[in-house]
Amino acid sequence: MTTCSLCDLPTPETPVTADGVEGSFCCRGCLEVHEALAGIDGVDGDDVAERANQSAVREVPDDAEEAFLTVDGMHCSTCEGFLGLLGEREAGILGLEANYATDTARVVYDPDVVTLEELPERVSGHGYSARFPDEDGNERRRDDEIMQRLVLGGLMTLLIKPWYLFFLYPSYVGIETGIFEVDATTVFGVYYPLIMIGLMTTVVLFYTGYPVLRGAYVSLRVGQPNMDLLIAIAAVAAYAYSTVALAMGSTHLYYDVTVAVIMVVTLGTYYERKVKRRATDLLSNLTAARVREATRRTDDGTETVPVDDLEPGDEVVVRPGERAPIDATVLEGTAAVDESVLTGESLPVTKAVGDDVVGGAIVTDSALVLEVGDEAESTLDRIATLLWEIQSGSPGVQRFADKLATIFVPLVLTLATVVTAYRLWMGTAPADALLTGLTVLVVSCPCAMGLATPLAVASGLRDGLERGIVVTNAALFESAPDADTVVFDKTGTLTEGEMDVLEVAGDRAALRKAAAVERFSEHPAAAALVAFVEDDLEATDDPRRADAVATDGGVAPASAPLEVDRPSEATDFERHPGEGVSGVVDGERIVVGTEALVERHAGPVPDGLRETIEDALEGGQLPVVVGVDGVVRAVAIVGDRARDEWRDVLEGVRDREVVVLTGDDEAATERFRDHPAVDRVFAGVPPDGKVETVRGLSAGGVTTMVGDGTNDAPALAVADVGIALGNGTARAADAADAIVTDGLEDVRTVFDLASGTRRRIRENVCWALLYNAMAIPLAALGLINPLFAAIAMATSSLIVVKNSSRPVVRDED
Repeated sequence: MTTCSLCDLPTPETPVTADGVEGSFCCRGCLEVHEALAGIDGVDGDDVAERANQSAVREVPDDAEEAFLTVDGMHCSTCEGFLGLLGEREAGILGLEANYATDTARVVYDPDVVTLEELPERVSGHGYSARFPDEDGNERRRDDEIMQRLVLGGLMTLLIKPWYLFFLYPSYVGIETGIFEVDATTVFGVYYPLIMIGLMTTVVLFYTGYPVLRGAYVSLRVGQPNMDLLIAIAAVAAYAYSTVALAMGSTHLYYDVTVAVIMVVTLGTYYERKVKRRATDLLSNLTAARVREATRRTDDGTETVPVDDLEPGDEVVVRPGERAPIDATVLEGTAAVDESVLTGESLPVTKAVGDDVVGGAIVTDSALVLEVGDEAESTLDRIATLLWEIQSGSPGVQRFADKLATIFVPLVLTLATVVTAYRLWMGTAPADALLTGLTVLVVSCPCAMGLATPLAVASGLRDGLERGIVVTNAALFESAPDADTVVFDKTGTLTEGEMDVLEVAGDRAALRKAAAVERFSEHPAAAALVAFVEDDLEATDDPRRADAVATDGGVAPASAPLEVDRPSEATDFERHPGEGVSGVVDGERIVVGTEALVERHAGPVPDGLRETIEDALEGGQLPVVVGVDGVVRAVAIVGDRARDEWRDVLEGVRDREVVVLTGDDEAATERFRDHPAVDRVFAGVPPDGKVETVRGLSAGGVTTMVGDGTNDAPALAVADVGIALGNGTARAADAADAIVTDGLEDVRTVFDLASGTRRRIRENVCWALLYNAMAIPLAALGLINPLFAAIAMATSSLIVVKNSSRPVVRDED
């Protein structure tokens, strides 16, 4: 079987080719994309094919299978490599790729050695818990566990801090509080509350701080130091020093340092998990929404079987309103099929015997019998799998702090050790030397660094929500400001995405009777016509609008009302699969549908109406012809209405390259192609082709994809920045980095929001680095003690908090 050189979909019997272009393609859209990508500097035709298969190492061997898991317990980017090493040690697991950013993993396994059901158990362990994506109960239990850690840690903190604020801190600076006047040998003496403080700190460190301690352990196991390691060492060192000091009778304890470090970091981690949770929730819904069962026709009738049991040549019955369970060919019947969820094509496509139907498409008006093809797979399943591959297989974006950790952590540990050893060599008392080393660790504890990104991101999220923008992936704040290209999907993004009556021509009163017949049809155009007539009938009650009725029978905008009686019920209803419907209304035979259908039943179309039909077809719209008692009386033009703001939106991003990408045909894109802000238009591109288009454009710089439909989801996921409309599908929202809920015009605001947030992140990081550059030398010289170090650390964190509380998007933006 020949496959497309761009998207790897099967090509028609006669592949689409062009002179001077190497390869064969499944459609004209893929050919045009191939040509355009080959024209990017440094990219030739061979590079396009290579890019389309750039994940060759991710190909599944013939004797292996792949699965996608959600993994709880990944605490930092180091966990990705550690989990991969652990998984590949298991018998039967050939490869494991983990993604910390989305808590997902892709597993390639040998089904002869390990079964699919055994995978979660094989991957779990060492603090990680794997499960299948649609097991929501486990996700809720995981959230409850994190909340329990925070609640108990918070309670312990509330009990510990008053002792420090009102008794211990004042005593450290010579202020008498009376606490040490009690006989220390009694049970009510000073050591009782100090012991209780130590016990409560133990709970905070080892229960609330367990994820941090495990992250430090993982970093040691894989030999890659991270910030968790430095945080754990500082917290444990302060705890150990305080415990030894308490045992030796000292009251100068630094349990408060341990508590502060653990609680600040844990709160930041909890917030980060809430952001990541959004990245996979709706993707799990896509997996759950796949067609699981099919109605297979046999010699004895029909039977319901799992889709996985279908084999090439099987006959599948799909009734109106159902999805095709698998890619197949029409064996019997004719019907209008809605493929918009997969292709983006706004108009239903008539499928007859011999036509291909993609898995996931909805049969609208008549039952079909399909014959399963040789591949026996579903396009919807392929999109879902592609999404999981993109989400789980791309390397997780490391935080700046983790990148810095590979240098910063060893440097601080070395400095603390050297300082302690030097002071011991100089004859300093062991307790004082250890205290200096502890001070270096405490003052170096990266609380400000750890807060720098989460708090700035929180500020960006807050400002975004105030403007109707939901950010689902914090990586947007780094990528979006550098975007070179903005790719807009057409259907549902630049347009409304729903069928609507755009204009009518001829006898407008005939539409009332047409609507009475169309009420019995499931075709989207029928629903649009019925809604249009009902709205206009309500409007005729308003005399101000009734005066505007068109009486000359010519072409009129859809906004002009109909001054007619309420519609009667239709009788003698009849379907004409793939062409339209007919019925009797008020004693007259009404035929509604294609030009060919109405001409057969009502005679030739008048020249004036024919011209309207031709104009509609040239513009990618659907003409609905109405015949009444053997006479063609009217035409309603049905199509996808462009959003009112689309021109302003394109103008707002014209400082970048603007591309319009759609599964619709050329005729439906003319109005966008002619706009001066649009640099390129790719039409007729299938979902797989959209992915490779975006990948190819990314070779020339950072690319942003704006879309709304399931067919856009893989392209949204693979783009450097994905922006989905809030009224789009859950699949698109899941794959996107940001969702705009108030309208398309907020796309420009997303870029302003990202630029402001990135600026705030860099300000916070610079301050955190400056703090460490000043505080660490002072600690190494013994000029400050752990208490002052803790205060300095807290002050640094407060500055970061204050800076992050300022709006990231100014009103003038």
